[in-house]
Amino acid sequence: MLNEVADGVWVRQSEWVWSNSIVVRGDAGLILVDPGITGAELGELADDVAGLGIPVVAGFATHPHFDHLLWHPRFGDVPRYATAACAAIATEARERAQAMAKETAPDIPLDVVARVTPLPGDGGPLPGELIEHDAHALGHAALLLADRGVLLVGDMLSDVLIPLLDPRRDGQEDAYPAALDRLEEAARQVDVLIPGHGAVARGPEVAARFATDRAYLEALRRGEEPEDGRWGKRR
Repeated sequence: MLNEVADGVWVRQSEWVWSNSIVVRGDAGLILVDPGITGAELGELADDVAGLGIPVVAGFATHPHFDHLLWHPRFGDVPRYATAACAAIATEARERAQAMAKETAPDIPLDVVARVTPLPGDGGPLPGELIEHDAHALGHAALLLADRGVLLVGDMLSDVLIPLLDPRRDGQEDAYPAALDRLEEAARQVDVLIPGHGAVARGPEVAARFATDRAYLEALRRGEEPEDGRWGKRR
């Protein structure tokens, strides 16, 4: 079921790792951000979207992990965008993403997995401001909808997942706090923060998410085991 969390912004949560499918109304129609995750849930999302009576004009993947690269034919044969770095990784690792989707999410339409292209320089149909960084994954992007007081942050600032640093790359200890700095600046303009996994944060909860993640990262820097009850999952 779609829940409208701000004007023209809807969220539907999956049972799989509390994943959020996000629907954003743009000037030309709807943009689906990170839709997922099982085939049945994608079908139900398609029903919900059809009920809005507004055409889908594009998709957007916040980063190149398989659960953010899914799609369903019922959404239409429309452009699916990502940052240039994300699109390059997704294309190169498409077979791996398909294999992970097949193993993890029943009845996923595999032929449409990871078919994303770089977002045009003018942003195409995507409303708001794109904030690209390399925390958690190369080419990771957040979307600031300042006019609606909403920040979409992909796999950052979750209330159910710890900060997941990319173990395959050096420099994440610096890249992650730097990304939080940029996102926190953007968050000063919003009342609603939507993570890729977990509950939507509102009002004072937004600042609390940043404080929790910073405390986790600072403990890691000190060489300590963070006291954090959230779940960690290596991809």
